[in-house]
Amino acid sequence: MRANKKFIFSVVVVLMSTSSVVYAAVSEKEAARLGKDLTPLGAIRAGNAEGTIPPWTGGITRPPPGYKPGGHHIDPYASDSIKFTITGANADQYKDKLSVGQIAMLKKYPTFKLNVYPTRRSASYPERIYTATRAHASTATLVDNGNGIANTIVGIPFPIPANGLEAIWNHIVRYRGMAVERWLNQAAVTASGNYTLVKLVDEFLFLYAKKGVKLADLDNILLYFKQTVKAPARLAGGVLLVYETFDQVKEPRHAWVYNPGQRRVRRAPNISYDNPGTASDGLRTSDDFDMYNGAPDRYNWKLVGRKEMYVPYNSYKLHSGKVNYSDVLKVGHINSDLARYELHRVWVVDATLKEGARHIYARRVFYIDEDSWQIVMIDKYDNRGQLWRVSEGHPINYYDAKTLWTTLEVHYDLQSGRYLALGLNNKEKMYDFNIKRSKSDYTPSSLRRAGVR
Repeated sequence: MRANKKFIFSVVVVLMSTSSVVYAAVSEKEAARLGKDLTPLGAIRAGNAEGTIPPWTGGITRPPPGYKPGGHHIDPYASDSIKFTITGANADQYKDKLSVGQIAMLKKYPTFKLNVYPTRRSASYPERIYTATRAHASTATLVDNGNGIANTIVGIPFPIPANGLEAIWNHIVRYRGMAVERWLNQAAVTASGNYTLVKLVDEFLFLYAKKGVKLADLDNILLYFKQTVKAPARLAGGVLLVYETFDQVKEPRHAWVYNPGQRRVRRAPNISYDNPGTASDGLRTSDDFDMYNGAPDRYNWKLVGRKEMYVPYNSYKLHSGKVNYSDVLKVGHINSDLARYELHRVWVVDATLKEGARHIYARRVFYIDEDSWQIVMIDKYDNRGQLWRVSEGHPINYYDAKTLWTTLEVHYDLQSGRYLALGLNNKEKMYDFNIKRSKSDYTPSSLRRAGVR
């Protein structure tokens, strides 16, 4: 059935005949900067003039002494001291390097603070990611009005972005391993600090990043995703399966859910856009997962440019196996003493809802780490134009896999005083980047088996 569908990675002539807009790639002269004055993924290699951002020298290229595969990741920067702390009382002094959301959090919660540490440009990736990024930097294009990408594979498609859509696509397809399993918890924290942990097991099969992948093999599928609920008992056994397509306007993502009470597998057409995320108490949307995912067609995407900002980074304290969940989850916000902020250059992308389009967020401002293309912060506005939610992605370098990815996502609701913490894994098995999976492991018929394990 799928073999007859048009695959978006097609020859340029076909793309031009089926798309109303085809965006031009960067010149070979611009692409030649990669690995020179730009890092292999397009960040500015040099530090800043003040010396507060150091040059990128390759990131973490090997695990620190004492790290045991399969265990929680040792903090390679444990000896770093706090340089200074930003609070509501002194926020004005640093406002040029803070987001609107950070300032709002500092003003709303007297206990919220930013402990700023020395900047460590730890992001690193396998050499094949760098090679693929360079190989396709001058050929990759957006197609179908930016709803799809073409002429690229494995690497970052737009390391020198010309617009906001290219920057957001870099986040969507960034490298996070090939086949990954992670055990984690989600907590929807009330305004008084109460919560119930929802234990989840996620699996990803990232087809775009597989070694030796061929374009024709993908059949418009970016990745397979399976999520199984393990606790609490009232939710245990539920399973979600997603086929994530590249161009979700041409071909919406395919999703199925298994309901253990009904013992039935059914299609789930609403796992997209602003529909509520799994067991989130409505505190995040489907496209909030992984900081942002899915079709970009409902927004206008403006690339504001690079900016130096204090952002979550190298969050090994939040990741530590020595920390209990009650140590992390506090009233109003996570424990600020466990969070680490550093000065980094980020790409700022301002997304505004298109006229006639529907979404609960009328505007989202994304802050994307230049070294990794990981979104680290988002400011979200309601349809009255008021700041509503603030999201933080607290990343670490999973140096056993050479990828920078969040260890914890936090979505704050300023209006209700609640927040959602997703990724709590301090007392869980560590991410496994070495699982063996194939397409056949992600079929609707496999959901019932996953739910009863």
